[in-house]
Amino acid sequence: MAGQQDSGGQGARKTRVPRRITVTYLRRAALHYLERYAAPAVQLRRVLARKIAMSCRHHGEDPALHAALLDEVVAQCVSLQLVDDRRFAEARTASLRRKGLSGRAVAGRLAAKGVGRELVEAVATTDAESELAAARIAARRKRLGSWRRSTDGMADAAALRRKDLAVLARLGFGFAVARAVLDEEEGAEAG
Repeated sequence: MAGQQDSGGQGARKTRVPRRITVTYLRRAALHYLERYAAPAVQLRRVLARKIAMSCRHHGEDPALHAALLDEVVAQCVSLQLVDDRRFAEARTASLRRKGLSGRAVAGRLAAKGVGRELVEAVATTDAESELAAARIAARRKRLGSWRRSTDGMADAAALRRKDLAVLARLGFGFAVARAVLDEEEGAEAG
């Protein structure tokens, strides 16, 4: 790619010069990010703050000068409902539950994205049946219990069961839920 080589012909990529921070640039950057990713307000703020820091480092400015601008752009995105923490948390929770994550794991992922504690507690609380359903999905994905391909290499069923229980525990499922999922699968195999 000729456009990406430097004048020395060494094949090194040209580094892109960060743009100066303006309100228009920050709005466009926020919209571009939100077109690609669903995000809570805290995550959008982190992304835009990184852009500000990179630009300020390059242009020799103080990032604190752009704090009010950052607040304004994030507030506009929230007021236009481009960013809705509750909607994000509910959608992310549903997606993670379909992948077989426990209620604890979902709460941890939401908290890491910057969703508030009260909202995490409201959205990530689960009943026993949904926790069992998620544990079944996790067992199937991890090939635990009856979904194991073969047990030829390990003849000790008790050791396999302990290992499977430990895997489910590390995924955030309680002992009773993990045991129930493995027991029902073993019972389904025998019947």
